[in-house]
Amino acid sequence: MHALHDTRALHYLAELSDAVDALATALGRPLALIAESDRNDPLTVTPRAAGGLGMTAAWDDDVHHALHALLSGERQGYYVDFGTLDCLGHVLTSVFWHDGRWSEFRGRSHGAPVDRVHTAGHRFVVSLQNHDQVGNRATGDRLSASVSEGRLRIGAALLLCGPYSPLLFMGEEWAADTPWQYFTDHGEPELAAAVRDGRRSEFAEHGWTAEQVPDPQHEGTVAASRLDWAEPAKEPHAGMLAWYRALLTLRRTRPELTDPRLDRVAVSFYEAAGWFVLNRGGLRVVVNLAGSAQDVPLDGLVRAVLLTSSVPNPPVPIPAMTSAALRLPAESVAIVEVD
Repeated sequence: MHALHDTRALHYLAELSDAVDALATALGRPLALIAESDRNDPLTVTPRAAGGLGMTAAWDDDVHHALHALLSGERQGYYVDFGTLDCLGHVLTSVFWHDGRWSEFRGRSHGAPVDRVHTAGHRFVVSLQNHDQVGNRATGDRLSASVSEGRLRIGAALLLCGPYSPLLFMGEEWAADTPWQYFTDHGEPELAAAVRDGRRSEFAEHGWTAEQVPDPQHEGTVAASRLDWAEPAKEPHAGMLAWYRALLTLRRTRPELTDPRLDRVAVSFYEAAGWFVLNRGGLRVVVNLAGSAQDVPLDGLVRAVLLTSSVPNPPVPIPAMTSAALRLPAESVAIVEVD
C-alpha cells in the first residue's frame, strides 16, 4: 500500500475502508482489510474518525526482521538495523523498531511510534517467515536451512505467544526442507530475461554467482518449491509440528496470550548472557539463546511449567526467597505460570 499515491484529502484506502464497512453491514458479517506496508505508520490502522486510514490490520515487518536477525545472526541488507535483544524487546512491546529512530539501511529516520494504550496488538500481522522474506532470498532458503531446531522453536514461541496476529508460512510449522524460490511464468522473452538477469545482478553484489541464483522461468525452480507432504510424518519435522500445535493450543486456552492490550506486555533480558523473558499476564515466555544451560531470573515464583521445548530435559525451577529463576538448557524456551 505504500506504493499507492493519492493526493486527495480523502485517501483511496480510507474510502475503501468506508465502503468495506458498509458492505460488511449489508452482508451481516465482518470483513477485513489488511495492509502490506513498510512505512511503519500507525495511521494505517487508526480509525477513520481519528484521522487514520481505517485498515483492520497492517503487516509489521520489524517483528520478522528482529526475530530473523537475532536467530540467524544475519546482518546484511535491511537486517543491519536489527539483531539485539533490546530490539526484540522493543518490537514485542511497541510494534515498530523504526518508530522515528534512525535507520542505517535507509540512511534516514523512519516510522512513527504506536500509541500502546489505545492501539490493539491484534491490528499488526507478524511472522517468522513469509513468501516475501523467503522468496526474495537468493536461493529461497527457509529459516530452517540455517538455524538450529532449538532456535526455530524459540522463534515459534515468541511469535505465537506475542501480542500480535501471527501469520504462518506454508510448511513453517514442520520446518519444511523444501525451499520457496522466486519463480515466474512470463510469456514475453524480453521480460523473462530482464527479471532473471536483474535478480542475478542484484545478488551478485552480495557474493552470489549467477549459477547459484535459480532461473525464475525454469520449471525446476517451481518443482523445487513444492512442499513434500511426506515430511510432517517424519522426524525432525513431526516434532516441530507437534511443537506448533502445542503452542497454538496454549494460545487458544490461555486468554493472556490473546490479550490485545500492548501496555500490559513487558519484557526483561540480559544481552550479554543471551536470556530473554516475555511477560503476558501471569505467564512468562522464558528464553535461553546461549550455547549452554543457564539460570534465567524471573519476577515471581514458578507455579507450573506449561510448555517446554527442551524435552526430555525440562527446565528446573530454582526457588529463591522473594523471586525465582528457571534453569534452561541451551537454545531452549519454556512457558511458565508465576505467582
